[in-house]
Amino acid sequence: MCVTGVLLTYEQQIIRWAERDYRSTSPAASRLPVSNLIDKATHLAGSNPAAITVRHDEAAPVEVSGPGGRLLFLDAYTGELRGEGAKSVRSFFRSVTDWHRRLAATGEHRDTGRAITGASNLLFGVLALSGLILWAPRKWSWRHIRPVFWFRGGMSGKARDFNWHNVIGFWCAIPLIGVVLGALVISYPWATNLVYKVTGTEPPRQAARPEQPRTAGTPAPVSLEGIDSAWTAAERQVPGWQVISFRIPQRAADPWAFTVDLVDRRGRPDQRHLLTIDPKTAQIVKTESFEDYNAGRKARTWLRWIHTGEAGGIAGQTIAGIASFGGAVLVWTGFALALRRFRAWRSRKTSGGRESLVNSDLRDVSQPTV
Repeated sequence: MCVTGVLLTYEQQIIRWAERDYRSTSPAASRLPVSNLIDKATHLAGSNPAAITVRHDEAAPVEVSGPGGRLLFLDAYTGELRGEGAKSVRSFFRSVTDWHRRLAATGEHRDTGRAITGASNLLFGVLALSGLILWAPRKWSWRHIRPVFWFRGGMSGKARDFNWHNVIGFWCAIPLIGVVLGALVISYPWATNLVYKVTGTEPPRQAARPEQPRTAGTPAPVSLEGIDSAWTAAERQVPGWQVISFRIPQRAADPWAFTVDLVDRRGRPDQRHLLTIDPKTAQIVKTESFEDYNAGRKARTWLRWIHTGEAGGIAGQTIAGIASFGGAVLVWTGFALALRRFRAWRSRKTSGGRESLVNSDLRDVSQPTV
């Protein structure tokens, strides 16, 4: 899990770089209405789109998500198809994510994979917390801190592994604990409830998922008449917006939900607004922002992004990636030290047994014969 965590460190930046050529080419013209872009995406994909994302950046393409994870990049001014995303790059990160979350288990084994990764996070958190206590210097002086503060050269074997384990643990323990805590609230409802209780707020009740009606064949497309007026209302509601996303409802009775971000990157829940808009009148029915959350939900939301480091931007991602790499080395050196201790114990046990047998034989020989 540490290794896959390292591979996922700069996932978003790498994907954006791989798709850097899908830029809109006519920033001097007016953007097409959202309704036209959705119509063009429907025609290109041959199916109803699932979501549409528009960025404030004049040269940014419009992203339209379709069924099966298909992604279309459209020119915001002409509706021309700019590309379908860096499929190989996205496929690679999707595979790594599957391994990271559930050991790439599929079908009926998905829950088992999640249970294993969740338990691994929990046990690793126990190791990180207990390691801070076990390996802390008995006296806080430079003489006692120096062996665990930095790497020492000229060592090999047990001494090298011991030094690496202490130094990496010293520098990576706090970031690793943050990464693990973020993973726990994702894996376990009790961890989320604990966050709410610690912050003095009532844990949320788990609402039952509404049963989706079964329909034969392809569901009829939902009418999006009035989407342009609703989109304009969302832009006006949040001045300074950078990204607006709209998930197209599957049923006519579903509300129109818009996600509006004030920053063009993930990991900043405090810069996100959730809007519910009446499709008939284009009036704002409900607004929700980070400031509206109670202390428990705020902490829970931040922990999710602390897990990936994205809460701290590129610096936070780098720290989380280094900590994950350090965690992998900790596992390696920990096993190496344990194996050496086991071999030493077996050696002492074998040597002690042979010594006892020899002493017993000598005692037998020294006794007089009757």
